Amino acid sequence: MQREIDSFISYLHNVKQSSTNTQLSYQRDLKKFKAFCDSKGISSVKELTAKDLKAYVDVMGEEQFKPATVSRNIASIKAWIHFMMDEGVIKEDITRTLKVPKIEKKIPEIMTMSEVVTLLEQPVGNNPKEIRDKAMLELLYATGIRVTELISLKMEDLNLQMNYIICNDGNKERMIPFGAKARMALMRYLEEVRDEMLADAKSHVLFVNCSGQAMSRQGFWKLIKYYAKKAGITDDITPHTLRHSFAAHLVENGADLRSVQEMLGHSDISTTQIYANMNQNKLREVYKRAHPRG
Repeated sequence: MQREIDSFISYLHNVKQSSTNTQLSYQRDLKKFKAFCDSKGISSVKELTAKDLKAYVDVMGEEQFKPATVSRNIASIKAWIHFMMDEGVIKEDITRTLKVPKIEKKIPEIMTMSEVVTLLEQPVGNNPKEIRDKAMLELLYATGIRVTELISLKMEDLNLQMNYIICNDGNKERMIPFGAKARMALMRYLEEVRDEMLADAKSHVLFVNCSGQAMSRQGFWKLIKYYAKKAGITDDITPHTLRHSFAAHLVENGADLRSVQEMLGHSDISTTQIYANMNQNKLREVYKRAHPRG
């Protein structure tokens, strides 16, 4: 079965050109499914039945996996099985009766605009690290990109004359503008400290760590936790919190959903719609508090 899984991951990489995160997600889900199959003595995809798939979903339920996790695992298995059908390895779609659990869309945690300003003002030192940190935080909030996209930026993805970045997510590319504050922080970082921090002068990586290499996800998570604590923000702040805040603040200030969808890279506008719903709920609360007959 491992060979069939490897074949699918290779297809995602070479043909679909899926992002590294997508490939790792499929690989992780299918590895867990293979472990289940091994425990049942199932060694080949040809031996699988619809009952086996349902049994695996039941096991995830018994182990109290979150509905979103179960849904993602089902999607991974379906994609793999459909690939096996396309390859002629199996003939029947044994996934057609699988039921995806209902997922309640949680309202994302966002920061207030004043909290964001306080956070962004924390790196105030003149040392290379704080100058870099300031540029990274400003750009993250200015564009709403994912942390993986932030740390993957290359010098050629940045256009300081026109104030935009090019973001690549697998086979998709999007152009995202940024404002004056982010531009100033980026200019200072590039002019004063990037060359000094680089381990390899030929590197195209935009943001580097203190060892002169590309910044890691874990490194940036620690960075944002540090500045959130320094800012006196008690809520659990992650890079994705800034992404949610970017989107919510844009919608709150009148941005249209299609533009926000494009900047965030959402494939479905229903994902972006949640920020509009948040804004409507906020307006209702304001109305109830302020209207004399509310």
